Amino acid sequence: MIGATSSLLHTNPSFNLQHIPNLPDHTVNMGIEYSTAKWLAPASFIYDFAAQQYGLNSTPSMKDINDRNTSFWSPQPYFIGAFFAPQQIVQLAWLYRLWKLDPNKPKERAELDQIVNFSPYYILGNICIGTQLYFIFNKLGPMNTSSTSSILTHINAKTFAGIGVLDFVHNLSVAYYKDALPSTAIKVITGAGFAGLAACSDWIFGGCLVYDLVALSVGQAQLNNPEWSKMLGGFAVATASIVGLRNYFMPPYVKEPGYDLTADDDTFDDRV
Repeated sequence: MIGATSSLLHTNPSFNLQHIPNLPDHTVNMGIEYSTAKWLAPASFIYDFAAQQYGLNSTPSMKDINDRNTSFWSPQPYFIGAFFAPQQIVQLAWLYRLWKLDPNKPKERAELDQIVNFSPYYILGNICIGTQLYFIFNKLGPMNTSSTSSILTHINAKTFAGIGVLDFVHNLSVAYYKDALPSTAIKVITGAGFAGLAACSDWIFGGCLVYDLVALSVGQAQLNNPEWSKMLGGFAVATASIVGLRNYFMPPYVKEPGYDLTADDDTFDDRV
């Protein structure tokens, strides 16, 4: 949400794996057990949701503060609320599977491993949304379209990261360049930055980038910056084109049974 902490968290990518033999009811992934993730993940969701409600209903509200602090990367604030409403439904579906899947059943265990491996980043991401960016670019493998857990994890992580980009640039601009107009350097950075991200994005994260640019374009139009608004709209079209071409020629998805979520060997299987 607007006003939320958006600084990228420089987390240590190496979590110590602990070999706990003969305990099939405890999944160990990235240093977190299934029993821990089962409680901490919902708790972090509740924490984030409560913080949002406090910010929305306090005086002054987050929107009041947003309207008083604008800059060249200020979006239309209602775009963020419109984004989070369906995104929270995805979170709840993902959390439901975390609770529903049985680690003692081999087939469900394979699905659960994917969810638990994302859990540390999800938990941290509800406090510092930039953690999701680290996860999707450094730890997340291709989405397996035959795995519900993989699909939900990808949507959950990438939509978080996508709105995190908007939150980051907005807060950065109002913190250091309040009421400023975009310089030539800012315009180049914006276009090149979104194009670069689009070139390595799938439909989910890439779609979020386009959404971010549309939100910025509408926001700048309301702030009476018509030329900058039009340029941002052009960036949105260009970003959508890059994402479309990238995904058409290099489809990022797989469809296979027994899929392992992570790009490297982070998931420890202690089944016997």
